[in-house]
Amino acid sequence: IGNLPEAIEKLTQTTLRNVIGGLELDKTLISRDTINAKLRDILDEATDKWGVKINRVELQDILPPEEIKTAMEKQMRAERDKRAKILQADGEREYQIRVADGEKQAKIARADGEAQAKLLVADAERKAIQLIAEAVRDTSTDPAQYQIALKYVAAFHEIVKQGDKTVVVPYESTALLGSLKTMEGIFRK
Repeated sequence: IGNLPEAIEKLTQTTLRNVIGGLELDKTLISRDTINAKLRDILDEATDKWGVKINRVELQDILPPEEIKTAMEKQMRAERDKRAKILQADGEREYQIRVADGEKQAKIARADGEAQAKLLVADAERKAIQLIAEAVRDTSTDPAQYQIALKYVAAFHEIVKQGDKTVVVPYESTALLGSLKTMEGIFRK
C-alpha cells in the first residue's frame, strides 16, 4: 500500500456506505453505536493484512442531505398521523362497543320490566276471576265468561267514545250481551 491513510479513508467510506445502505434511514440516525461497531470490525479485518490494528471507530455525526431530512420529516409526520388515526379508530370502536353494550343492557332491563308487568297483570286478573268466582258461586254464571263480557263492554265503550255514528256489532256478540243482562240480574240480588 503506497498511501496507507488514503487507503484507510477510501476503505472506510466504502464500508460506511455498505453498512448504512443495509439500514433503514430512520434507524441510521439513531444507531451510531451499532454502525461504529460494524465499521470497526470490518475495517480491522480488512486492514489486518496491511499490519494495521483498528481499535476504535467513532462516527461523530450523521448529516443527511436536506431533501432526505425533508423526506424523513414527511415520513415521521405521516407515521404520527397514522398512529393518531389508529388511536382515533380504536377510541371510536371502543365507544361503539360501549354504546351497543348499554343499549343491550337497556333492552334487557325493558324486557324484564315488561315481563314483570305482564306477570303482575296476569296475577291481578287471576285474583279478579277468583273474586268473581266467589261472588257468582251460587249462580250458574261462568266467571271467565263474565270477565270476557266485561272486556266486551269496555271495548264497546271505547268504540262509542270515538264519536262514530254507526256501530256494527257481530252476531256472536249479542249472545254475550244477553249473558250480561243475566249477570245484571244476579248482582241485583
